[in-house]
Amino acid sequence: MTINELSQKLDLKIITKTEKNIEKEVTGVYSCDLLSHAMAKINEGDVWITVHTNLNVVAVASLTDCACVLIPENIEIDNQTIERASEKDVMLLASEKSAALLCYEIFKLIKD
Repeated sequence: MTINELSQKLDLKIITKTEKNIEKEVTGVYSCDLLSHAMAKINEGDVWITVHTNLNVVAVASLTDCACVLIPENIEIDNQTIERASEKDVMLLASEKSAALLCYEIFKLIKD
């Protein structure tokens, strides 16, 4: 499943996108707010769910080559973070749903 398909099925708001990253394959989901731990545990192709919205999120996403970063609960994303994500080709998504519900829904979609 691609990020584009996932965003449509779960009604996710796309914050940053390019033709390249919107078609990335989603192969897993990981939720963590401790950046150093996330950096060690995120797998390539994961949707990373975090409440953090600072520049460090973009750095971790770039280093881990996750499919995208998903911010839950309509948490506002800093403009500086959005700009840096666009520069670094990091896909940012947002949702009104909780991290727990998003993990469940994403896992169910990619395993079916």
